[in-house]
Amino acid sequence: MPLPTLRPAIGDRDRALLAGGVLAGPIFVGSALLQALTRDGFDFRRHPVSVLSTGDLGWIQIATFLVTGALCLAAAGALRRSADTESVWVPRLLGLYGLGLMGAAIFSADPADGFPVGTPGGAGQISWHGGLHFLVAAVAFVSLIVAALLVGRRAARKGARARAACSLATGAFFAVAWVALMVRPGPPVMVAFGLAVTAGWLWVSVTFARAASGRVD
Repeated sequence: MPLPTLRPAIGDRDRALLAGGVLAGPIFVGSALLQALTRDGFDFRRHPVSVLSTGDLGWIQIATFLVTGALCLAAAGALRRSADTESVWVPRLLGLYGLGLMGAAIFSADPADGFPVGTPGGAGQISWHGGLHFLVAAVAFVSLIVAALLVGRRAARKGARARAACSLATGAFFAVAWVALMVRPGPPVMVAFGLAVTAGWLWVSVTFARAASGRVD
């Protein structure tokens, strides 16, 4: 009879890092909402959050990308140390998600479609750093989508139906909204993608919170 796999106890340091990962989502969403409500010319129906990193106050969103990415990366490391051997890919993918966010800060997006105020309408030209922004964002998005689907599949195998449904729905919603944004951008799709990003952050926070409480996916 095989011995059960022992799960390492979570130390105080790793628990603190996981708590930081839980806070990353509220920090990101709260920062985006506050900026959207206070910066002239920004409209969630026309602009992705990334364009908030442009203009005189762009440093706020750049800092938001850096801080939340670093929190996710650190929490992913703690998740890896607290997870059993079947869970190695989820921490790795969440670590890539954090790195992608930090990359989005380093390679900022381009002004677009009237934002910041004074920018011509339309998509505008893509600079080298704007192109790299799209690349690192794609790494982050794919990593989050695959992580959610892996957790959903594993939860389904274990009979955790609610966790499986939430994880699979989050991954699928994010993927569909992202593809729709690339294929046919428009106000409804832009809003849907914003909701998908919020749902993704909620899933990340819940995942790290479960790990901090000793429940590992």
